[in-house]
Amino acid sequence: MTSWEYATVPLIDHATKQILDQWGEDGWELVQVVTGPTGGLVAYMKRPKA
Repeated sequence: MTSWEYATVPLIDHATKQILDQWGEDGWELVQVVTGPTGGLVAYMKRPKA
């Protein structure tokens, strides 16, 4: 069974693609994007534990 680690990442409107691309290159998979408590976007990411 795969064990996962998770991260929450604030997304900046003008750099969303670059932020997600960088996390993806580091092995993270996007799970969901939601509106954060202050109104900005937050990405939930996961990757298998090493």
